[in-house]
Amino acid sequence: MLAQFLPGAAQYGTFSHTLIAMFSGGRRGTWSDWTAVFYWLLYFLMVVGFTYFYTDVMMQQQNLPDSLQKQGGFIPGIRPGKRTEEYINGVMRRITLVGALFLGLVAVLPFLVLPILPAATSFSFMSTGLLIVVGVVIDTMRQLEAQLLMRHYEGIF
Repeated sequence: MLAQFLPGAAQYGTFSHTLIAMFSGGRRGTWSDWTAVFYWLLYFLMVVGFTYFYTDVMMQQQNLPDSLQKQGGFIPGIRPGKRTEEYINGVMRRITLVGALFLGLVAVLPFLVLPILPAATSFSFMSTGLLIVVGVVIDTMRQLEAQLLMRHYEGIF
């Protein structure tokens, strides 16, 4: 986007055009275009990275080891305190790795499917929309379950 606003982009020649092509998503529809591969690889890595970032922020807010210790709970075979925190963080990282790789795969699925189904150019909107819809549905289900439990119902499911 910034390269498009360069004054006199024609003067800069191929640099601005290459920069624009690298971040345009490979609209040419082939795997042989290195700018498309760069874009989708960067997209995959950013999805995986932000998944780790989001999970880390959410887990740090919950402070699970302290909450577990205050409530008298423990993990069998793990000492309370720092060891519990290390164990929970290790498990969280392994689970997040699988989830992040899956989300990254869903995000780049249009690029992988395009050579097989050339007519699926609008599929990129579907994969991103699918991620958003699933997130919203899960959040809505949690909120409904919390409301039902607050009103002393057993739940929907």
